[in-house]
Parts: sequence; structure tokens; C-alpha cells
Amino acid sequence: MSDGWRMRNSLLLLLGFFITCYCQTVPTITMKVVQHVREDKLPGEFAFQIEAFDPDDDVLTYGIRDRFDYFTVNSATGGVFIKNQLNREVREFFTVEVIVNDGVYSDVTKDITIIVDDANDNAPVFQNLPYNIKVKENTPVNSIILTVYATDEDQNTAGIVSYAIYDVIPSDSIGMFSISKEGDMGAIKLLEPMSFTDKSVFYQIMINASDGGGELFGNHVVQWTPTTAFITVIDVPDLDPVFVNLPSMITVNEKSAVGTSVFKVQARDPDTGINDKIYYSIEDTNAEDLFEINREDGIVYIKTVFDREELLHIDGVVKLTVKATEANLNVDNIYAYTTAILQITIGDINDNGPSIYKCENGTCTESNSFTGDIDEHSSVGLSISGFNMRVKDPDLGDNSRFELHLEGPDKDAFSVSPRLGISESDVLILVRDPVAVDYEIKTTMTVEVVASDPNIAEFVARATVTIQINDINDNIPEFEQDAYKLEVEEHCQDGTIVGTVTATDADALDDGKLTYRLLPESILNLFDVFPNNGTVYVVNGNLLDRERTNSYSPTLQARDSGGNLGSTVLEITILDINDQTPTFYRDYERFIKENNVFTIQVEARDDDEPNTPNSKIQYGIEDSQYSGNFTIDVDTGEIMSIGILDREAIEPELDGVIKLNVTATDMGVPPLSSWVMVVINVDDENDNTPIYLDSEYTFHVKESESGILVGYVRARDADQTEYNNRTSFRITSGSLGSFLCISEPDGDGYQGAIMVDPDVELDYESDRKSYTLTVEATDLGQRKAVVTVHVEVEDVNDTPPIFPPDLIMSIEENSLPPAFVGVIEGSDVDTNHSLIYELVSTRCHCNKTWGVCEEEWFTLEPTGIVRTAADHVIDYEKCDQVEMTAKVIDLYTEKNSNSTEGIVMINIIDMNDNPPEFIQEQDFFVVLSESVEQDSSVAAVHATDKDTGENAKITFHVVDVEFLGANAGDKPEPISLIFFAETNEQPDALGNYNGVIKSHQSLDPDRKGKYLVKVMAKNLDLHTNETIELITVDKSFRVGLRFDSPVANVNENLVYIRRALIGATKAMVHVVKVSTETVRNAQRKEVTLLEAYFVFPNGTALDSDSVGSILNTQEVYEEFGVILQGYGLTGILTTTFDPQEDKLEVFIMIGLVGALVIVLVVMTTSLVCIRRSYRRKLKAAKAMNKAAMVAAESQKAGPVVPGTNKYTREGANPVLNLNIDSTTDLGFDEDGSSADRESLNSLDYNFDMGMTHEKDTMAMTIIEEEEENMGESTYIEPLGAALAQRGKKKGPESTSLTIANPSLNTTDL
Repeated sequence: MSDGWRMRNSLLLLLGFFITCYCQTVPTITMKVVQHVREDKLPGEFAFQIEAFDPDDDVLTYGIRDRFDYFTVNSATGGVFIKNQLNREVREFFTVEVIVNDGVYSDVTKDITIIVDDANDNAPVFQNLPYNIKVKENTPVNSIILTVYATDEDQNTAGIVSYAIYDVIPSDSIGMFSISKEGDMGAIKLLEPMSFTDKSVFYQIMINASDGGGELFGNHVVQWTPTTAFITVIDVPDLDPVFVNLPSMITVNEKSAVGTSVFKVQARDPDTGINDKIYYSIEDTNAEDLFEINREDGIVYIKTVFDREELLHIDGVVKLTVKATEANLNVDNIYAYTTAILQITIGDINDNGPSIYKCENGTCTESNSFTGDIDEHSSVGLSISGFNMRVKDPDLGDNSRFELHLEGPDKDAFSVSPRLGISESDVLILVRDPVAVDYEIKTTMTVEVVASDPNIAEFVARATVTIQINDINDNIPEFEQDAYKLEVEEHCQDGTIVGTVTATDADALDDGKLTYRLLPESILNLFDVFPNNGTVYVVNGNLLDRERTNSYSPTLQARDSGGNLGSTVLEITILDINDQTPTFYRDYERFIKENNVFTIQVEARDDDEPNTPNSKIQYGIEDSQYSGNFTIDVDTGEIMSIGILDREAIEPELDGVIKLNVTATDMGVPPLSSWVMVVINVDDENDNTPIYLDSEYTFHVKESESGILVGYVRARDADQTEYNNRTSFRITSGSLGSFLCISEPDGDGYQGAIMVDPDVELDYESDRKSYTLTVEATDLGQRKAVVTVHVEVEDVNDTPPIFPPDLIMSIEENSLPPAFVGVIEGSDVDTNHSLIYELVSTRCHCNKTWGVCEEEWFTLEPTGIVRTAADHVIDYEKCDQVEMTAKVIDLYTEKNSNSTEGIVMINIIDMNDNPPEFIQEQDFFVVLSESVEQDSSVAAVHATDKDTGENAKITFHVVDVEFLGANAGDKPEPISLIFFAETNEQPDALGNYNGVIKSHQSLDPDRKGKYLVKVMAKNLDLHTNETIELITVDKSFRVGLRFDSPVANVNENLVYIRRALIGATKAMVHVVKVSTETVRNAQRKEVTLLEAYFVFPNGTALDSDSVGSILNTQEVYEEFGVILQGYGLTGILTTTFDPQEDKLEVFIMIGLVGALVIVLVVMTTSLVCIRRSYRRKLKAAKAMNKAAMVAAESQKAGPVVPGTNKYTREGANPVLNLNIDSTTDLGFDEDGSSADRESLNSLDYNFDMGMTHEKDTMAMTIIEEEEENMGESTYIEPLGAALAQRGKKKGPESTSLTIANPSLNTTDL
């Protein structure tokens, strides 16, 4: 009764569920099937609205299926928003599926077509880039040299392209080109002629392509794109070659070997774009056949051995006219050439020794014999006479140096001068020891002059000199007295004898040969002496006047035959007579400064008897031009001026001199008188100041001229004397040490010559371009006048140009030539200058070493522009720096150096032009799938990059993973990215980057094959892919080793166990697990299971059978098997099993998925199945009871067939070993379900299935299977017993390992 009610209630519930579902209505999507969306809408902006209607007024949820992932939808409102921005040019229209759900029925969908509206979001794009062309420099003006083309993917006006030139490099070439639109193209036209030498050889034309404009983000926008057209000017041959660095003079030594290289003449073709080959020749020379030149390389060689001394007629300088000729015809169809003079100085070598010459009457001849003479006892240093010797060495400079010394019997009495000489020198023989030169000892002496080369001992010249010694007189005459006293009257008769005085001479040869004379010569008009006897007499008595001279003291000299002199003094006294008239004591000349009163006293005397009228004197002044200005006292002779004197009142011609004729008259009868001229010099006093003739002066002077005259300033002083009107000039200020002023006469005045200090050069380039001088004119009285002088400095191009210091340029490697690198901008402080630039040399920094550049990467234009060379590609990996030595030259330099050298450091910028390169260290990696967990490392990758810095930084990424099965014919199967790469941020010591490949998850241990992992090494925008192989060692190669030893002992000896296994198998042993396997037997002994993989480096592995085979070999067993048995090894399992683990999450997922199904199944089937289930269980219980009784009665023992699951009794059940009659009805109906049969397991009957067997005397390997409930079991598997017995029969000596496979246990059959 209760079962019927339960069934009815269930049916009612199910009927209510069906009614509820039937009454719902499906929603409808009402929006248009076409939607317009602008492509410039940004992510997050509203695109369109999903419109839908539900009659049931259910809450709708909205969705969208967009295979391009452009949109996202608000599930509650249906508003569709931009997720990823649209692009009309990529996809002009497409279809999306909008979804509406009311929570009751399935989704309602509708396809919507999205039309993308255009926006001006594309700029014009130039086609056929890059625009690099070459144009000949003689291309006609108005020629179209290039056409450009750009397209714009936008529509309407936004897609119409126009062209314009907005800049040209060099900037002064903006007017050389124009661009016009012809069709869709932009045609560039040449407006001015080109020149390879005078203008730039490279132009960068900046072209702008712009569209017609359109709407973008709500604004009217004009899009434009710039590009650069590179125009390279091609040179044509129109210039003559020029010599490069031809020196003004070179030197080569005489007697150099034939073929010796003297100098390499170099010329270049100024047409640098042509750079024609140059041939060299010698056109003319002042010395034939001495030199020749190589036609190809310009090296000048010695043709003939020559001697400098034979070329003295051309001063030892050979002049070669060198010609450089281009190999090809120029534009005028001729071979262009140029010539230059190469002067070669013939250098001297020491190939000549000194020679001795006799020079007479201007002619010198080589001689080895000379004569001369000298007086005996001549002074030290006195040269012998009659001797003309000269020593010459024809070499040059130090090679012509020679030394002189004396040899011979009399070498110690003389010396030679000079002792050292160069080229040529006159030779003197000098007295060294006057005592040795004695006529009484030797009348003739001999020396030998030796001239030698100090560097070459063989170069020696000798000459003998014979010296005649002259005799001299050795003694002088002597008087008995030093002085003799004599007297004579004044005005006596001529010839009057005054006295006789004589001398004697000790030399016998001078007896009677003495002669006398009076000295000085002036006394001979008064007195003289007879030369033979020494008598002194009066020559002219009228000249003897006591009043003038009352005594004389002449010297009497005696001379012998040798010219030796002796002397004495004669004191002659003059006796007086009365014969004198008054005389003034002196002439009178007085100097007096002007502006003073003049006084002077004149005085006369009379030598007659004093205090008589004849000796009394009176004074007077004779009339003259200025006598009226003076008075005189007649008795005293005092003269005085009337008032002060003024120099300026005296006529200038008189030079300030006043002359007065003053007389002195005695009182005798007749009176005798005399006169004297009194000269009054009125000294000019400095009572006037100098006055300049001009109030101001302005002069101009050129810079850099030391000591040059600037100009004159002139001044006048009214004073009459030079002393007072002499004017000196000096610069008192404004000179700054740069000017001098020198005073000099100028007619009736003076002038000051202003000049630049000789030690100073004015510099226009300094801060001082003008000077304001104050020049002071000063007389000797320090009366001063000043004037201002303006000096303007005029510029002279005398300063070398300045090469910019610390100039650093940079250029990216791989730049297309001729790329612009930089500009050398030199400077010149001179106002008038023109600078050009020349390349001197380059050095390159390659492999961290500076050296000569293997390739010339750069060129230097005369304008200073540095460009990349056309023939080479710049490579940072070859060289990272170039040091360019260049010089700036001023073409307008007037003096001093016209150039300055400098250094330009060019840094090569590394570009990311080298993709990473993998470093292959091994062909594959071996992976134990079972050991791999999340974040486990499975492989290592290494890569390097030739670039540097950020360009060399590498990151690794796993981009693709495939699995290739181990079976033949398997193809790689793409799988998810189960691996990822980690990169070490820092490179190793070698600069390589290292990465580790790791696993995102655990790997399937049963999967056989290999993983193909594509790894990308990425460096900025460059990358390289490499596929690495991960060969898996799957679970089938897992080998179980059973040890009859506790886990602790196995772990303690694990190192030794592993070492023995490695030695036995020669494979790497990876232990994955050591666990307890307790056998519940009578001994209750603990057994340990060690699970491991045996893997070789090539990726292969050993399975259980292979390991067993290796260990069972006699050789391996004796070496390693015994060791392993000592640690308890008893067997090898072919398969091991992990303990069953409950996985909660699996059950939760199954429960959630099947919950609804189970509920419905239970509701629909419960009523149907309840009764039938109960009935079947009752029938099954009866059948089992009956079967048990039959078995107990009919069971009989029968022999077991060893090694099989059969028994000898017919119909025996292999499981129960029972004989069951097939006719016995167990009560199951034919229509009984399998479920009914399986329900037998639900019976709670326990059957004793134990069996007895013989007990073996030999321990055998017992392999037991554990029930899930870990219950005890004493059942011994018959097949195992049989195998154990078979092993026993082999004898006790045979010991081996037994391999048990629980998967083949016969109890499972």
C-alpha cells in the first residue's frame, strides 16, 4: 500500500515539471541585420545596441560571438562596446552572431553584418623605397631626375596624395630642386647645375606626401608622411691631377746603392668620383741619369751611384721635374697632367780625408813641404812669418771636421793653430817656448804638421815645416846719469852750444855705432843734438822766451845698431830779459742763464818789473752791437750787465752769444796794450712749454707687424737752445705694452715716432682692435703737453684656423652610403678667411685594439662633411670606433701656418642587425616523464648575439610544442604549450645568454616518444627559432627492485646500491621511489621496493627484462650481483603499481555533472524497479544455498597439472576446483539481467577457499596480491608453487634471481 502511494506522488511531481516547461515563450531579436561602426572608435567606446523582446518578460542576458574578437557586450543591458579597434583597411565588413537568453530556453541567435565606416587613420605610404639614385654632375637643368609614388588606403579625399619638398641637405641647396605632381607620381626636377667638386656630392631631399584630409576621432585631420630621396652626384673627369704632400726638399746620401727608393711621389685625381689611375714620369732634371721613377707607383729610385763632391756645381741639389698623367682621356679628350719640382739634396758621407795646401797669390796647391822664419826669443803665441798653409776637407758638416797637431824634433817649442777645424782653415805655427827659440843654440828648427780625421783613422795628411831663426840684439845703450842740468839765455843766437852728453853700450858690435836724438819731436825747433857725439845746441834762439817757458826737459835717446834704445833727461833753464807787454791771463767766456744779471772780472798782467808804470794796467770796452748793455770798472776790470738778460731777446742766429772786446793797456811810454774777447753765453732757461701742432691724431696699422711705424706726432718749444726746446715724447697710457714712441728732430722742432714694440705683434683677433693712446711731449724742464692718439688695428690673415676640439660623431652601422655622419666646423678668428678640409689618416678600434684601418669607411669633403664611403659597409662587429685625423686649411692665409690638424672620433652605433644564434651543446635531452612536475627543468638552451648592449640581450620563449610518438609512421602532433622558458637576465663570462626550459605541469608517464619544443631566442625585433628534442622515458621503463631489507637500510646504502647498478648496466640510474612492501606471512618480514629508471645518454632506457638479463649474466653477477644481493636484492618486478589515491576533485566533478541525471533516473525508474529487484534477490539467495550443498557433497580431490590452470577432473572449476553439474538449476531465469547475476556479490556468505599443498624445503619467491581492504590471505598460487618446485630440482648450487609478474597471476583467470 505504501509502495503505491509513493509511486503516485512521484508521477505527480514529474507531471508538474513538464507542465512548467511547456508554458514558456522564446525571446525575439528585433535589431537590424546591418550595423555601421566607424573604424576610429577606441576600445571601450559604444558600438551598437542588441535589441530583443521576450513576451514572458523574463530577464534577458546578452552575448555575442565574434570570431575576430572586436566586440564585448554588457550581458545585462545588451550594449556592445569596442574591445579591439576596427580597421576598415583590413576588414571592411564582417558578420557577428548576437545571442539572447531568457534563462529558460536555449540561446536565441541572429547574424548581424558589421559595415566598418572609413576614417582618415592612414597616412600616405611611399612605394618602391628607398629612393636612391645617382646623377651625373653635368645633367642638364630642368631635367626630371626622380619620380616618387605614394598611396593612401583611405577613401575619398583622405586617399588623394599630393607632394612637396620641405627641406634639402645641404641647406643651401634648397633651390636646386622642385617637385610637381604628374599623374599619381611626384616628379623631382633639377633647377640648378650640379658640381662634384664645387658643390655637394650628396643631397638629401626631404619629401612630404600628404592626403586631402578627413575625419578622425571627431576632428578634420590631414595625414602626411615624410621620406628622404638620396641623390648621389656622379663625377665626370674634368680636373687635372694634383700632387699630394710633395715636400719642398728631400735628402739622399751620396754613394747610395742603385735601386734605393728615395721618395714616393703621390698624386690624386681631384675628380674623386672618377679617381683615375695616375702614371708618373720625370720630364726634366739638372743632373741627368741620376734618378728614375716607377711609372705605376711613383717611387723615385737611384739610377746611378753618385758623389756629392762631383755635384758641387749645382750646390749638391738635384731638381727633378715630375709629371703625373691620368691614364684615361678626360672630358676634353686629352690626357690630363700636372708637373712639380722635387728637390733632392745629396747628403754627404765621410768619404774624404783632410789635405794640406800651400796658398800663394790666391792659388792653393797641395804640398807636404813648407818654410818660414821667426826672431829668436819671440813672445808666446807669435806666428812664424813667410808661412802660407791651409788644410781642406771636401766633405760637409761634421764629416769635414779635422784635427791638427805637431810632430817632429822641435814640436815642443811650437804649437799649431787651430787644433780643430771644419771644412777648411788657415794654419799658423805659434811660438810655445820662447826660451827654446834661441839663435845662439839653433839657427834652424823643424816641425811636422799632422792633419787627421777624428772619425776615420786612415784619413791623415802630413807636411814638414822648416823654420829659420833670426838673430837679435840683446843689450841697450846706458847713460851715466838719469838727468843732466844745462842753461842758456832767452833769444840767444842760433847754434849756441848748450852741452854734450854721451852713453855707452855693453855689446861689442855696437862700439862707436851709437846715435843720438832729442825727444819729443816738438823740441827740435828749439834744440837739437849732433847724432854722432851727443852735443846739444840751440836751433832757434828767438823762440826761447822766458816769459813763456822758463825751462825745458827734453829726453836724449841713444840707439845701438840693433835698434836698442837708452835715454836720459836734460833739464835746460832759460835766462830772462825785459821784453813783455800787458797780457790777459786768459780768454773770457762766461755762461749765464737768462733772467739773471751778468757780472765778470777780467784780469791782465805785465811781466815787466812789477809796481812800475810799465806793469800798471787799465781796462775798457770797445763799442759793439750789445756793448751798450754793459759797464766796466777801468781799474778792476769788473763788467756788469744793465738789467737781466733774456735769451729770447738775442737774435737766434747768434745762438745766445754776446761778444765784448775788452782792452788792457799799461802806463808805459809808448803804452803797450792787448785785448781780449769776453764771450757771454746766455744760456736758455726752460721758460716755455712745448705745443703740439695738431690737437688729435688718428693712425691705422696692420696686425702681426712687429716694430712697424704707426705715425708721427709733432710739437714745438719757443726756447732757443736745444737743451730747453728739445722735446721728448712718451706714451703715458693706452699702450698696454704694445707701442713705443721715439723722439727725433723735425726741422725746427721735434716729432715723436709711434711704432709697434719690436717684441710685440698686434693681434686683431684679440679683444683689442683699437687703442687710444695719451702721448706726452716733455722738454728737459719737465714742461709737458699731451695729445690723444687713436690707433686702429687692421686685420691680417695670420692666425691658423681652429680645428674644433673633442669632436665626436656617431653613425649607425650598415648606413647606406654616402650617409651623412657629421660636419667638421672649424673656425678662424681672421675676418677674411676661406676654410676647406682634408683627410690626413684614419685609425680603427677593432677587437679592442687600435690599428690601421683595413677599409676606409669614411670620406671627408672639402666642406667638412664626413660621409660614409661608397665601397664599404660599416660593421660595428668589425670595428666600433674610427679615429679620423683631418686638417682645416685657410686658403686666404697671408702669413704663418695655414692649417691645423685635429682628431675626429667617430663612434659606430651598434644596430640590432644580428639575430641571436643558438649554441648547440647537445642534440637532445632525456626526460623522465614521471619525475617531471610543475616548474621542473627539462632542458637548457644557450644563445649568443654578435651585437652589444641592449641589442645583444636575449630572452627565450617557447613558441610551439609537438609530440612525436615512438611508433614508426607517427607524425608530430601539436599540443598545448606545456613548457615555458626562463632566461638568466645576465650573460655568462663569455657573453652568452642561458635559459632553462621548464614544464608547466606534470608529464604523462605512459606517453612514449619525444617532445619537439620550438624555442625562440628573441632580441628586440629579431629572433631565431630552434627546435630541441626531449626524448621521454615513459613509465614502461620503470623497473622495480625488491629488497629483503627494511627501508632504512636501503636508504642508508642507497649510494652504494646505485653505484653497483650503474656499474652493472652502464646506464644512469634515476631512483624515483623507495617504499615499504610488508608481506603478511608467518615471518612478518619487512620488504622494501626500490623503483628506478635505467637511462643511457642517447635517450634509450632499459626495461625490467633488460635489467634482469644484464644482472643474470655470469660476468655481471660475479662483479655486481653479489654486491646487490648483499644489500638484500631478491627480485625484479616487471611492473610496479602506485597506491590508489582518492581524488576528491574527480568525485566532486562527477557528482555535479551526474546529479541531475541521477535525480531524473531515480524518479522515473524507482517505481518500476523496486519490486523486481526484491524478487531477484530472493531467488539468488535460494540458488546460492542450493549450490553450496551440492559442492559439499560432490567435491573430490584431483591432481593439479603443473604450470596450467587445469585440473584432471572433468568439469572442474579452475577457481573453486569444484565439479558442478550443469544440470543443476540455480534458480536464475533466462531473462535474468546481468544486474541480477552481479547481485550475487551482495550476499553475506563466506566461503573457505583455502587449499593445502606440499611444503617446500627451499625458500621460494612468494608473490602476493593485496586486496583493496588489505585483508590477510594465506592462499598460495598453484603456478607459483610449481615454478618454485622446478627451481628446487636444479640443485642447491644454482642461485638466480626470480622475476615475478603479478599481472599474470592465475587467480585472475
